[in-house]
Amino acid sequence: MTYKKLLITGGAGFIGSHMVLAAIERGYEVINLDSLTYASNLDYLRSVENHKRYRFIKGDIRDKDMLTHLFETENIEAI
Repeated sequence: MTYKKLLITGGAGFIGSHMVLAAIERGYEVINLDSLTYASNLDYLRSVENHKRYRFIKGDIRDKDMLTHLFETENIEAI
């Protein structure tokens, strides 16, 4: 199954950032949702920060209203 747009949570962390980079390399569009806690480092993503298929959103997955808005306005096909 192929997905067009992915939501990656925690994408500014060590493992998440590698997921973001791999997904973009494979042609996916990526929305990176991260709350930027102590474990986050946006330097991991400098190579894609201006990529046309990458978008960063600072937010918390516990924020129901923000997530509801995100799912209503984006065509997210996989998390």
